[in-house]
Amino acid sequence: MAPKDQAQGTENSGQLDFPRPLATVDVVIFAIRNEGLHVLLVQRPAGAGEPFPLSWALPGGFVDVAKDRDLEACAVRKLKEKTGVTSPYLEQLGSWGSAGRDPRGWSATHAYFALMPEEAGRTALAPDAQWFPVSAGRIKPKLAFDHGEILTAAVERLRNKVEYTSLPAYLMPAEFTLPDLQRVYEIVLDRPLEKSAFRTRILSADMIEPIAKMRRGPNRPAQLYRLKKGKEPVYFVRTFNPPE
Repeated sequence: MAPKDQAQGTENSGQLDFPRPLATVDVVIFAIRNEGLHVLLVQRPAGAGEPFPLSWALPGGFVDVAKDRDLEACAVRKLKEKTGVTSPYLEQLGSWGSAGRDPRGWSATHAYFALMPEEAGRTALAPDAQWFPVSAGRIKPKLAFDHGEILTAAVERLRNKVEYTSLPAYLMPAEFTLPDLQRVYEIVLDRPLEKSAFRTRILSADMIEPIAKMRRGPNRPAQLYRLKKGKEPVYFVRTFNPPE
């Protein structure tokens, strides 16, 4: 009878009688820089008791129950703290959890990936943040925790979705040409796309709009476009043609 009464007392008092795991959110932040896909990393502190001191990791941190109404709010907050900006696109990637991923205890992290234009990624970065090029879904430094696995999953998710969505538009500056947009698609997909088919698909998707400006250079002037305000990602009926 005592165990039952004890359980009821615990339930009525609202107290949990079992250990709770550490809860964190990590954000994989992508941008196009120097003609390549880059990811933003932060260097871990070197203080006593810090896991993976001075290693590179995805930006993130613990859920703050007083500040974060949900996981996405935590991701937005961490993104703002590390970059000084709010990403135009944020998507939940998945969850990773185990007893061994964090030496401080049983840990579960909820990962998001974010896209931002290059110029936004140049400003207001935290002192410990740095952009790294992504090659074949990986980067050179070994990442803390299981962040290498999370990064690989994020690159795969991004490339898969680029095949049939307008996500690369969120990597663009405020004004861009159609060749600029095609080049970003090609960088993320790591292959060339046929020019006329790409142009037809993008213009028919009603995701961008021309502005009253032209880009002038050594060749003929090029029409400038911008992403339509409040435009949600567009899902294409077909994927882009694979290379022959």
